[in-house]
Amino acid sequence: MSRSDKSRSDTSHTRESSRAAKETARPAPRLFLVLPPQAVIEAGGPGPLAQMVGDLAAHVDLACVLLHLAADESEAGVPRFRPLVRAVQEGGTAFLVAQDGDGNPVRLAGFAAALEADGAQLDGLAALQTALPKLHPDRIAGAAGLASRHDAMTAGELGANYVMFGDVEDGRLTPFEQVLERVEWWAQLFEPPCVGYARSLEEAKVLVAAGADFIAVEVGLVGAVGVSALAAVLAAAEIG
Repeated sequence: MSRSDKSRSDTSHTRESSRAAKETARPAPRLFLVLPPQAVIEAGGPGPLAQMVGDLAAHVDLACVLLHLAADESEAGVPRFRPLVRAVQEGGTAFLVAQDGDGNPVRLAGFAAALEADGAQLDGLAALQTALPKLHPDRIAGAAGLASRHDAMTAGELGANYVMFGDVEDGRLTPFEQVLERVEWWAQLFEPPCVGYARSLEEAKVLVAAGADFIAVEVGLVGAVGVSALAAVLAAAEIG
């Protein structure tokens, strides 16, 4: 999701023509990089992390960086993260924030604004509905923590800019079989983009084949499998 994507206000209208008819011309999915709360510290600070993101973007179509904030993070932490946000955005990549735990969606939207981030990812329908007026029309509002197909469709109807399948739900990792089923279902029927969360290179391959618009991976996986391997997986959609 490039920074220009935030002008899109897609809703969950059913596609007028099946995506299956476009499979031969389907573009490669874009990368959705997830940073856990400790990522900045583990990288040695915002500067080294921004450099790593820039190097990644030079080899992979990096659409978005999603920073998970610690549950107790407040706007007092804005100065600490702003250099990272600016560096990522200067490279043409969108920067979003989410918050672990039962974060306040209004506070999260305010943090995104103070940080001058491109938007926020909300966990669950109630949080999405609460934060949408604070984010739209200027910022992206992503929907995660969607426990059912009905929740995903409702998120699209509410105006989510994307839906994510595969994140943590109720403190548990979503089984990959469920992630795959939801991505396949959504990709065939609905217009708003979907993000498939992969925890291994093999899962990423399967989600690419399933039609995910974005493949979400944590920064640790990139380091483990290598940028070249990840780039090859994403490019396989165009070949196929």
